[in-house]
Amino acid sequence: MNGAVTVTSTLEQGRQRLAQHSETAALDAQVLLAHIFGKNKAWILAHPEKSLDATRQMRWEDDLTRLEGGEPLPYVIGEWEFYGLKLKVTPAVLIPRPETELLVESGLDWLAAHPSRRQVLDVGTGSGCIPVALSVNAPDLRVTATDISPEALEVARTNVERYQLSSRIQLVETNLIGNIEGSFDLICANLPYIPDGRLPLLAVSKWEPHTALGGGADGLRFIEPFLEQAAAKLPPHGLILAEIDASLETAVKELAKAQFPEAHIEVRKDLAGLPRLLVVDTK
Repeated sequence: MNGAVTVTSTLEQGRQRLAQHSETAALDAQVLLAHIFGKNKAWILAHPEKSLDATRQMRWEDDLTRLEGGEPLPYVIGEWEFYGLKLKVTPAVLIPRPETELLVESGLDWLAAHPSRRQVLDVGTGSGCIPVALSVNAPDLRVTATDISPEALEVARTNVERYQLSSRIQLVETNLIGNIEGSFDLICANLPYIPDGRLPLLAVSKWEPHTALGGGADGLRFIEPFLEQAAAKLPPHGLILAEIDASLETAVKELAKAQFPEAHIEVRKDLAGLPRLLVVDTK
C-alpha cells in the first residue's frame, strides 16, 4: 500500500483479498483492522474515514498476507474471544471454540446448584480458557489446571494473570492427572480426541498443535486413562465434564459406565446438534 488510506478502503481491500480463503472475509478484515488500531469492531465501523499511517499500513499488509496463506486469524492477532473473555493464543495451544463454551456453561450451572463444592480440576488446559472462564464467573473457585506442554502452560499463565487469577488457579505441568493430590468436586477436560485417521483430512491439523488434537487410532488414547485416573479423584456427588468427538459417543459412555457404574452418564449435544459433552454425575 502506498500513501494514506481510509478504514473503508482498507476493509474493502481485505474483504476482496480474503474472499477466496474465508467464508467470513468481511468480518475477518474488521477484526484484523480493529486489532491493528487497538480498538473494537464497533469503533472501526464508526470511523470509516479514519486514515492509516504508514506503520499501520505495513502491519496490515503483513498480517493480511499471513491470512491469505491460511494462517488462522486468532494466531495472527495473538488472541481470541472465549465466553466473553479475550484470551492470548499462540500456535502452542488450540484456538478456543464455541463448542467448548458448552462445557463452561454446564460447569457453571452445576457450581451454582452446589455452592459448597468449589474444588475444580481442569485436565489438558491448553490456553487456560476453561479455568479462566469458570473462575471469572464463579469468584470463589479453587482450580488446579494441568498440561503436559510447558509452552501451553506459559500461554495459560498469561491468561490467568490477565484476569488476576494467580491466587486461585494453580498451573501444573504433568501428563493428565499425574501425581495431583487430593479430590476435586468438578473435573473438566478437553483432551485430544480426533481419531488419527481423520486428522490429516481436517484444516485444523495444518496450523494447530497435533499433540492437542490427535486422540490415537480410536480417539480414546487420552480419554480412557483420564476417566480411570478421575475415578480416584472424584468424591461422591461430584461431576466430570469432558469434551469429545461426535463419533465417540457410544464408546465414551461405555468407558464412563465401567469406571462409574452408579453415576448418571449422558452426552450433551452442541449447538450444531452433535454429541459433544460427556457428563458423569455421581449424585
